[in-house]
Amino acid sequence: MVIRGQIRATLTELIPAKKPAAIGVGFGGPVDWKTGQICRSHQIEGWADFKLGDWLQTLSRLPVRVDNDANSGTLGEALHGAGVGFNPVFYVTLGSGVGGGLVVNGQIYHGAKPGEAEIGHVRFDRSGTIVESRCSGWAVDAKIRQLKTTEPDGLLVKLVGNSTGSEARFLSPALEKGDPEAKRILNETAEDLAFGLSHVVHLFHPEVIVLGGGLSLVGEPLRAAVEGALRSFTMEAFAPGPKVRLAALGEDAVPMGALELAKHATL
Repeated sequence: MVIRGQIRATLTELIPAKKPAAIGVGFGGPVDWKTGQICRSHQIEGWADFKLGDWLQTLSRLPVRVDNDANSGTLGEALHGAGVGFNPVFYVTLGSGVGGGLVVNGQIYHGAKPGEAEIGHVRFDRSGTIVESRCSGWAVDAKIRQLKTTEPDGLLVKLVGNSTGSEARFLSPALEKGDPEAKRILNETAEDLAFGLSHVVHLFHPEVIVLGGGLSLVGEPLRAAVEGALRSFTMEAFAPGPKVRLAALGEDAVPMGALELAKHATL
């Protein structure tokens, strides 16, 4: 595969130059973290059941530890980002999909294999509506595209113009200008996300929930809306509930977590 060829070529150059002691990987899909074997790839074909840890170890002759990218991102934010000083830390990444992770006492919480905190697949109802279908970047893109039919003269539609794909990036400027449709989409998304996160609160009681991924770049309006809605969905005994913070590391969350994984890798 092309990607494996690129990895092989990069390691061939990187290892002699940097002399790393170990390798850590945050992979975009469910992983058997104990063996480093990929369970499934949601984005790219050809990775399911691939023994990524063994392959990298053979190439590098170094200790390797592989985990899910959301888990890795959670570890990065917990130890070096918005989760510093809090325990437990729950992290949700809002991108093309919705992923999550839980860090307790500085360690990723793993359940039974493959053990990912799949907040994106928490269901709203018995028909199969899930958090990801309402709160991912793609879901918000779809809502904005609908406005081209229902509100063709609205500000948000004018900002999008002829752009196709990643329409959610226009949400922030529309909110800054007070666009009512942008506010509606923000509030709907925040309430849906908060409802999903309320299950996390009732089950695991994190001290902080960190919002990451591309959609989190909407910033404070999203954070405040999620925090406010979460309180309304959480039982009074747990009030005021966890703090909700924006991710501090951005795209560096996963690699920072992978570096932490590498610290604990052993042959």
